[in-house]
Amino acid sequence: MPKESYSEFECYVYLLSKAHQKGHGLVQKRLLPYGLTNVQYVVLELLWHEKGLTAGEIGKLLVIDQATLSGVLDRMIDSKWLIRRQNKSDKRMFRLYPSKKATRLKKKLVEERRDANKELLVDFTKEERIVLRRLLLALL
Repeated sequence: MPKESYSEFECYVYLLSKAHQKGHGLVQKRLLPYGLTNVQYVVLELLWHEKGLTAGEIGKLLVIDQATLSGVLDRMIDSKWLIRRQNKSDKRMFRLYPSKKATRLKKKLVEERRDANKELLVDFTKEERIVLRRLLLALL
C-alpha cells in the first residue's frame, strides 16, 4: 500500500473505482468460460429471483439505461440465456424469463459469483465483510 500522503489514496471515488475494477475482473474471469458478461450475469440473477420482468422493470431495478440494456438483452436472447414472451394482456409488452440453459447452469454460476466474492474478501474477517457491505449499501 502506498504512503498515506499520496493524494489518490485519500480520494474515496478513486479507491472505490479501483476496488470495482478488482471485483469486476474476478467475476469476469469466472464468467468468461460461459460466454457471459458481468451485466448479463446480474440480469440472470435478477430473473432467477423475479421471473417475467419487462426490460423497463429490469432497467429500473439495476439502474441501467434502456439503450444499454436493450443490447444486453438482445445478446442474451440470441445466445439462449433468456426467453422473451409476449404479455398476454398487452401484446405490445414482452416479459423475460431465464432459459432452460440458464436454469441448468444456475447453481454453477451462483457458485462462481460466490467464489469471486470470497477471493475478493479473503483477507477480511466476517465482521469486516459485514461492515463493508453495510457501508457499500449506504452509498447506493
